[in-house]
Amino acid sequence: MSTAQIRKALSGFYYVYDNDQLIACRGRGILRNRGESPLVGDFVDYTVEGNNNGTIDAIHPRKNSLVRPPIANIDQAILVFSIKEPDFNTILLDRFLVVLESFQIEPIICLTKSDLMDEQMEKTIAEYTKEYEQIGYTILMTYKDDPLFDEKIAPLLKGKVTVLAGQSGVGKSTLLNTILPSLDLKTGVISEALGRGKHTTRHVELIAVCDGLLADTPGFSSFEFELMEKEQLSSCFPEFVAIQDSCKYRGCMHVKEPKCAVKDAVESGDIKKYRYKHYIQFLDEIIDRKPRY
Repeated sequence: MSTAQIRKALSGFYYVYDNDQLIACRGRGILRNRGESPLVGDFVDYTVEGNNNGTIDAIHPRKNSLVRPPIANIDQAILVFSIKEPDFNTILLDRFLVVLESFQIEPIICLTKSDLMDEQMEKTIAEYTKEYEQIGYTILMTYKDDPLFDEKIAPLLKGKVTVLAGQSGVGKSTLLNTILPSLDLKTGVISEALGRGKHTTRHVELIAVCDGLLADTPGFSSFEFELMEKEQLSSCFPEFVAIQDSCKYRGCMHVKEPKCAVKDAVESGDIKKYRYKHYIQFLDEIIDRKPRY
């Protein structure tokens, strides 16, 4: 029995990467009986049963997993947001950030279409960039045909399992297509990885790039708060976490409680009002959520 990572799932087979080769495996029946389903990114114990064939015997504990795309053990997500067309949107960005924080996935904010900025937008984006960096987030700005793109992105991908996320039309596929050629891949292979051309079967695959692994699926669509309890929400705002031990009441929700350090920080400007406003909006969504059965 050996231990390896699943790098691809397709047509009922799980392809584990071991000794520089992919081995097609099926899940053992006992996994199905337990209701366990392997995911791309899982570390598994498997048994070789033939030439490049095997059976998955056990799935190692995961640090996280997503439903869409179905992938496990993600280190970070590149959040792709355009500055224009569509316009930069802080509430949507914060929604993504909160969900990623809840899964313990580190976000990297990648701003695209900077070549479309006018002078006023440039000032606005510079201010937002400063504010999010002060919270602790990494921000990467790209523009069309950026000659230094590889130098900017490669260190961020090294040694990490990365997924791409962001709304439609912001340039996720373009970004993915820009990253993959650093592997000197042929155009046809890139098209297949992007699910285009003749190979239209959608599958999740981890591709080795820049000394890390990148999920080829340009989509992270589960950004609702369906799995989050209201008590968890404040822990997904790093600037709240940094000071909430100073609140008078343990378990403070930062809404109506007196002597709340978070509300005081909002009043003083140490926490931005739009971030707090989004927190309240997300909290209301969670409270108003219909119960799941």
